Amino acid sequence: GHVGDPRETNPDVVARLARDAGRPLLVVLDGPEEMPPRLAHGLRRWTAGTTGWLRASGARMAVACRPEHWELARPLFPAEVLYGAGSGGGGGGSGEAAALRPCVRLGDLLPGQAARARAHYGIPDGALGARDAAHPLTLRMLAGVRAALGEGHGRSQEGAACGAAPVPPVRSEVFDAHLALVALRVAVRLAAAERPVPRGGAVRRLAARVAGRIHEAARRCLGPGQGALERSAFEEVFPWGGGWASAVLAEGVLVPAGDGYRFADEEFADWAQGRHLELDVALEALVHRRDARAAAVPVPRHRIGPVVQALLLCGGAEGPEALSRRLLPLADFSAPDSGAAWWAAHLLGETLLRVPEARPYAKVLRALATRVVATVDSADGDGGGDGGGDGDGDGSLGHGGFGPPFWRRLPLPTADRLELLRLLLPADAPYGQDGERYLDAVGALLVAEPREVRRLLCGWFDDGRPLRRRADVGGGEVAEVAPTVASAAQALLHTHRTGDVDDLVETLADAAHPRADELLRELAHDEPTAFCRALDRWAHDTCAQRRDTAARHAPRVARHARTPADRALLRRAALALLPGHEVPGGVDARAAALAVLVRDPHSRSRYLDAALTHFAASGAPELASALGSALGTHPEPVLAAFRARLRVPEADDAAEVLRALAQARIPAVARPAAALVREHAELRPGTAGEAVEAFVRRRLTHGPSARAVLRSLVTGLLATGRPALRAALARALGGGEGPLRDELLEELCAGEREASVLGDALCAVVRGAAARRAAGADGRGAGVGDPMAEPYGEAVLVRRLGLLMGRTAEGAARFDRALAGLAREVPGFAARLLAWHEAAPGEWSAVVGPGARRTCESLAERGRGTTGTPPGTGAG
Repeated sequence: GHVGDPRETNPDVVARLARDAGRPLLVVLDGPEEMPPRLAHGLRRWTAGTTGWLRASGARMAVACRPEHWELARPLFPAEVLYGAGSGGGGGGSGEAAALRPCVRLGDLLPGQAARARAHYGIPDGALGARDAAHPLTLRMLAGVRAALGEGHGRSQEGAACGAAPVPPVRSEVFDAHLALVALRVAVRLAAAERPVPRGGAVRRLAARVAGRIHEAARRCLGPGQGALERSAFEEVFPWGGGWASAVLAEGVLVPAGDGYRFADEEFADWAQGRHLELDVALEALVHRRDARAAAVPVPRHRIGPVVQALLLCGGAEGPEALSRRLLPLADFSAPDSGAAWWAAHLLGETLLRVPEARPYAKVLRALATRVVATVDSADGDGGGDGGGDGDGDGSLGHGGFGPPFWRRLPLPTADRLELLRLLLPADAPYGQDGERYLDAVGALLVAEPREVRRLLCGWFDDGRPLRRRADVGGGEVAEVAPTVASAAQALLHTHRTGDVDDLVETLADAAHPRADELLRELAHDEPTAFCRALDRWAHDTCAQRRDTAARHAPRVARHARTPADRALLRRAALALLPGHEVPGGVDARAAALAVLVRDPHSRSRYLDAALTHFAASGAPELASALGSALGTHPEPVLAAFRARLRVPEADDAAEVLRALAQARIPAVARPAAALVREHAELRPGTAGEAVEAFVRRRLTHGPSARAVLRSLVTGLLATGRPALRAALARALGGGEGPLRDELLEELCAGEREASVLGDALCAVVRGAAARRAAGADGRGAGVGDPMAEPYGEAVLVRRLGLLMGRTAEGAARFDRALAGLAREVPGFAARLLAWHEAAPGEWSAVVGPGARRTCESLAERGRGTTGTPPGTGAG
């Protein structure tokens, strides 16, 4: 078909024709950042006009530009006209990704695409380093150089001939070779027009002149403007006379662009111009701006390429120390000038991502990580806790372009990358917010390289720096422990334990750290099979530390072993430990071995007598628990051993014994066990409180089956026990739940007159209700319907205990102080108490004193100012 002159074409007509044909017109706008300054200054007006025309004509437009231009242009387009609008393409995120979204970034080829491209160009695997093997421009230029050299030439072959491993060229070397090649081709064209035709050395000398003029053209592109070569400058460097201009254009070194010319390949142009840039002068003008005259001349942001290339060339020519001296001020840079901050952040980020190895710049990277955390902390302090510090369009050194993707892409060994991520974790967005977190990047490393990363994460266990939490966290029912870097490492190791649990267990044992022991205790419950294998290895190990570790953890693992194979491994380990040795820290290896053997029904009868003898002598707590599991099969000897131990005057293991007695569920065993508890309480009335409290708490969880035995024990102790013992029972009953607890608490309220005992019951009721709400249980009477409708709900019990304590002036004062203390201690209780008072002022005015009311009002008002939650709404 006939192609007319585009200048005579009416775009409205073309758009209408395309729309009527059912194929909307697609307009491709390439390189808008190169528009003349006059148009660039009217970018907002141009964008509005273009958007209106696209809507009216039904046309579509694809903009091909540098990221720096899109940062400026994207906010000018209405969100609904952008790519991916309505499909999640403009979703959350932070930093550079959010500034560029929605767009399609054109980076390196995917692995499969790169392999096909190399095959197409005839480039063998290994001819380029990993960082350049998927770079389209490098592949094309290298293919051209290899084709020009022919088979059997090149650096790789030279290295192989010398017996050394071939060293693949880096990108700058490929660019250099491409420049030499196109200079030679231009020289051949020029020589062909001369008579006689020059040969050999004359052509090579002419090629050197061509290369020099190409460098001169690159140098002149560094002047003010958009990076193009003005027509007059082009004709001066490459005059039409003699064929210079025609030859350069024919070889595609430069191409027409508007009223001038530009290099055909943008990255090659950046590299060529960067070789002639006065780096320190450029940094002074763009970032430091100590010279007002330099700062007065704005440089378009898309002209960052030559500066980055100059920085990279500095590192290659002068070494990492010289480049670090220039990068470190950028990492520490802070100024109110958002333009200077943008240049500092982007120059730093792009340079660090493109150096061959980032490890020599460890000092710069640590300074940058520290600065990111400090910027986020500053934003939180200014009231931007939920989203502050994530960077914005000015390129400030918050997250900005330095979010997790940046640190993941750095050319670093795993250990160095992980150390930087450790420094950055306190800057992580709170859990639940959109966008990738530094913790996610650590998790990805752990999945990819579990053995190395597990060992490194164990080194985080001493890092107690707190992580960020959402501003709305803290108004819950129970104050949460602030997460730290150390606890995050624990959580990651536990979450990503699948695949090779044995290695994780070994790594934690090697760590020999309290937090590692905490995680091992969790694994004993969650992964007993793997732990049984580890115990078998450790118990037979010649290393004393390994045997000690086996003794420390074997009794706990034995509680969770379920399969015959697991029990067999534990028996093997226990028999290896049975000769006994003392473990640093007080763990008795023989006691641990006997505990495992007694807990196992297959070996219990054989080793019970030895366990009873050892327990009588040592009172080992792990043996007490194991003997408790034998109450169902050997009640008489076990109860006799417990009774004897409880009667030892200096024994301090009563709590362990009573905890073991609480395991008895068979009525024939539970009754004598309860009698033994009562005997101990009467024998040691001043010190038995905590142990009896723990026993009652445990038995309450057994439900109705424990009623007969527990009711007799509790009512008897409430009737005859000292105040300290009754207070222990009050704490156990107040914090419990269920019909049996309600019945026994009724007994306490009916007969108790001691204000201190009632005060302990009050605190236990409030804390227990808060704990159940935090765990997702139904906090009875806590805000659904009438809080006073549930006879043993929190509100009813608090009021009832207040009335009982108010019978004396001392009790009323104690109740008022207890309410104030609970309001400060238990999040949400102050708001609930005020809500109960507002709902039924007549019932509560006589109970809640002025001191408690003032405290609750103050705390509730502070909570509204912080989280915007009205009183009572968080009561659940």
